[in-house]
Amino acid sequence: MAFLGTMGAAIIALPLAFLAARNFAPGLATRFGVRRVFDFLRGVDALIWTIVLSRAFGPGPLTGSLAILTTDTGTFGKLFSEALENVDNKQIEGLRSTGANTIQRNRFGVIPQVAPVIIAQVLYYLESNTRSATVVGAIVGGGIGLLLTQAIQTQKDWEEVSYYIVLTLLMVMSMDILSGWLRTRLIGKAPVQHL
Repeated sequence: MAFLGTMGAAIIALPLAFLAARNFAPGLATRFGVRRVFDFLRGVDALIWTIVLSRAFGPGPLTGSLAILTTDTGTFGKLFSEALENVDNKQIEGLRSTGANTIQRNRFGVIPQVAPVIIAQVLYYLESNTRSATVVGAIVGGGIGLLLTQAIQTQKDWEEVSYYIVLTLLMVMSMDILSGWLRTRLIGKAPVQHL
């Protein structure tokens, strides 16, 4: 649920972020409208989206993935549009002077500038959503959250409940290590600053 929701949200939010960024939006009305959609999507918590979507799709991992996707689309849209507003126009102007069209300018002049921010945010939210997916799964019936809820409700041995909690913690730690490794491979190491 965490992976599908986070990656789906990033794929949807990136093109919409261009419409919400001040320097890329085709008009003030478009920018205002897309930003309000982002506000609405991220303003409603994932747990509320889970309850709403479970009425439409029924319980299951699909509902949890869609709830995470919906909330993260709003969050990513805001973060990505702010990153796009801070790009350096010199690279874009250089590409324009070579005759590059809008898609080429965005692909080779804008995306490389915002890629580190986008990758870092997506990896952070993937890690965070791994933990949140446990709670969402407990509501809509999917993953470790469902097993944990069943173990508590049936009053099984507390060793089993502890096992699921430890399993969740290990999953979050694994995602932290994996996202750190991916961040280093994709973005590079951050320079160490000495005081």
